[in-house]
Amino acid sequence: MTTKSKSTAATDAKTDGKTVTVTLFKSINGTRESHRATVRGLGLRRMNSVATLEDTPSVRGMINKVSYLVKVI
Repeated sequence: MTTKSKSTAATDAKTDGKTVTVTLFKSINGTRESHRATVRGLGLRRMNSVATLEDTPSVRGMINKVSYLVKVI
């Protein structure tokens, strides 16, 4: 029998299944190192890669930081 921990259950209730799909449409060549790290943190590897993420304020902040590189679907 598996049970969820309190922190996992709270996280699931907080997001309510809201997700954001992000696509890397511009190359990270020539960008700042912190922006490259942010793109990797979003789970994007190469051009046209897609990641589906939870819609949280921290993810929204990361998307805002590299908004010139990504498209939000």
